[in-house]
Amino acid sequence: MEFTHNKNQIALYTEDGKLLAEITFPNINDKTVDINHTFVDQSLRGQGIAGKLMEELIQELENRNLTAIPTCSYAVKWFEKHPEHGNLLNQAG
Repeated sequence: MEFTHNKNQIALYTEDGKLLAEITFPNINDKTVDINHTFVDQSLRGQGIAGKLMEELIQELENRNLTAIPTCSYAVKWFEKHPEHGNLLNQAG
């Protein structure tokens, strides 16, 4: 499974370009992003794809020295279940 990394999106596409899954994280400022949307196509649900998107995002945040404010309900719950990544949360949010 190969994810496409765009500036404020990590996505999974079919070979013909159909969006299958994505997580979006627009910038709030130079150091913080808003994790505002997670989507997984019905055909892939229940396979851990959203969690894999979050793992990709964690690497992206670390590589870019960013913090995050999760507003997407999935991302909020994911961070609650993975407190080891709490250092990436913007404490002001």
